[in-house]
Amino acid sequence: MTIISSIPAFLILLTILVFFHELGHYWIARKNGVKVDVFSVGFGPELFGFYDKNQTRWKFSIIPLGGYVKMFGDADVTSSTSAENSALSPEELKTTFKNKSVGQRAAIVAAGPIANFILAIVLFTGLYSFVGQPYSAAVVAKVMENSAAEAAGFQINDKIIEAAGTKIDRFEQLQRLVQLGSGEPIDVVVERNSSVINLTVKPKVDIYTDHNGREAKRWLIGIQSDQSSVKAHDFLSAFRAAVVETYDVSIGTFKAIGQIFNGHRSVKELGGPIQIAKISGMAAEAGIEYYIGWMAVLSINLGLLNLLPVPMLDGGHLLFYIIEAVSGKPLNERAQEYCFRIGLTLVLSLMLFVTWNDLWIM
Repeated sequence: MTIISSIPAFLILLTILVFFHELGHYWIARKNGVKVDVFSVGFGPELFGFYDKNQTRWKFSIIPLGGYVKMFGDADVTSSTSAENSALSPEELKTTFKNKSVGQRAAIVAAGPIANFILAIVLFTGLYSFVGQPYSAAVVAKVMENSAAEAAGFQINDKIIEAAGTKIDRFEQLQRLVQLGSGEPIDVVVERNSSVINLTVKPKVDIYTDHNGREAKRWLIGIQSDQSSVKAHDFLSAFRAAVVETYDVSIGTFKAIGQIFNGHRSVKELGGPIQIAKISGMAAEAGIEYYIGWMAVLSINLGLLNLLPVPMLDGGHLLFYIIEAVSGKPLNERAQEYCFRIGLTLVLSLMLFVTWNDLWIM
C-alpha cells in the first residue's frame, strides 16, 4: 500500500484520536464552569463548523494534524499566561480558565490524555467482546537449536507460569517482556510434568530486516508456541483484559523510550506522521479488527506523549501546576515564556527528526 492510498485511513484515525483528546479537555472544562469559545479538530482556516446552544464553535480546520479547545478569555486550554482582559465583568471572569483553582486547571489539562486512555480501553473492550483477543497458550511447542532457551534448559510442553516476577497467562506477554528487556538474564518459572522448575535465560540479540527494509535488532530466547487462537470474552472479562492491555502497552512504550535514551534501541525506530500513515493503511487493509487495534495503541501513545513534562504539551502544564500547588503561587510569566520557547523548540525538533526518519526509509 502506498503512502497516498494510506492517507484516508490515517486521517480518519487521527481525527478520531484528536476529537476524543480535545473532548476530554472540553468536557471537564464545562463541568468546572469554564466557557468554551472554540472546539477545533485541525489547525488553520476553518473548513466547516457550527455553533451549539452554549455558543461554542465546533469546527474542522484545514490542517488535520491536531486540534485545540479555546477557552473564553484565554488563548487555549493549555494557556495560563494570557494577559488579563480588564473589559470582562466579574461574572464573565468566573467562566475563564485562568480564574479557576490550580486543581481545576490541572484536571482540565489532564483530561485530554486521560480521554485517550479511556478511548483505548473502550476500543480494546469492543474488540475483545465482538472479535476476541489474540491468545497463544504459554506452552513451549518448539525450542530452537543453539538458542538461549536451549542453553537455559527449556523443554517442549513446558508451561510458563512466571517470568521476571510477572505472572504469565499468554505467550504474548512473555514475548513483550523479552523484547522490551535490555538483554539481562530473566528468571522463568515453568511447570513440567506436574513439577515447578526455575530456569534462568539470557536473551540473545537477533538482527533482522523490518518491514521498511531497515536493519533492526531485537531480543529473543528461542521458543515458540503453536497454540495460537482467539480468546472469546464476555463484556466484563473483555473490559478487564482491555485495562491490562492498555497498562501493558503504556509500560512497554515507556520502556522503549528509555531504551532509546540508554542506547539499547536506535533512534531510527522512531516514526513520524508518514510512518504512522503507512501503518494505518496496512492495518485498514488487513481488516477492521487490526485497524481498531492500531487505533487503540496510537491513542495510548498520544496520551503518553502529551503527559511528557515538556512545555507546550499537557504534561508541561501539569508540571507548572504542581509547582504552583507546592509553592502557593504560579511560576512567573517570564519563566513560563522561556519554558514554552524551549518546549516549542524541542517539539518542533522532534517532529522534524521523525519526519526525516520517515523520508529516509521511503
